[in-house]
Amino acid sequence: MPRIALATYDPGAEPGKDSDLPVLVRALREAGAEAESRYWDDPDVDWGRYDLVVIRSTWDYSWRAAEFEAWVERVGAVTRLANPAPVVRWNSDKRYLGELAAAGVPTVPTRYFAPDEPADLPDHEYVIKPTSGAGARFAARYTPAEHETALRQLARMHAEGFTAMVQPYVSGIDVSGERALQFFGGRLLHASRKGAVLAPGTPYDADKVAHPGLEPWQPTDAELAVAEKALTSVPGGSDGLLYARVDLVDGEDGQPRVMELELVEPNLFLFLHPASLPRVTEAILAAAADVTG
Repeated sequence: MPRIALATYDPGAEPGKDSDLPVLVRALREAGAEAESRYWDDPDVDWGRYDLVVIRSTWDYSWRAAEFEAWVERVGAVTRLANPAPVVRWNSDKRYLGELAAAGVPTVPTRYFAPDEPADLPDHEYVIKPTSGAGARFAARYTPAEHETALRQLARMHAEGFTAMVQPYVSGIDVSGERALQFFGGRLLHASRKGAVLAPGTPYDADKVAHPGLEPWQPTDAELAVAEKALTSVPGGSDGLLYARVDLVDGEDGQPRVMELELVEPNLFLFLHPASLPRVTEAILAAAADVTG
């Protein structure tokens, strides 16, 4: 019987936001695994007792990057971790977008400003967000007229040790939305589309709806081609990935571009795609069997 841990976060007094987690735990148990969800930062967990640890919803990690990276290294040293520690380390910093662009992957143009670096902000509408972030935290949309407000955001981020990334606001998202292509076990699992997250004038430190208007989506051939090129450009290749989500928007030319490549803890949206649950379960069991078998 394979022993599998699904790593999540401790929501404290708030209800947990990963509605898929109990469904997935139950499906794995019904398939014959000894499966349970565990908080990634629980000091009492013996991660080495599991055949496989799957990072599922460690959604507070971006504010605790050093602690999370140390945890990833510890777990990866004592058991199989999915995704693997080198992949998680690479993908935890969104400067990977520059590497994807250099490899010929169509991406949203991105510049980076580390603490103490002078910021040369654009003269068109743009977005500022941290290179280590999730759920639109510390993200905001600006026009050139909001220059001083944008500088205050940068100062706040830099004071807290964050490197900022600046991207043009891709207006295509207001028309065709953002598409998320989900891969599991090396194959396309399903795809979804959502609306724009960043409304004009919303403060960077305000709570935001991370997935507004989420709906199922049938990806186009062009979207699949860009997503697959992004995955093959991951250092070490895509063979070692259990899961991946490629987030796409349309550029000014109307062609899909990578906005983010999620290889750490992407929401699976199984509540939207319940028919995908058996394939996810099967792929996790197969990954555990690679160790136990």
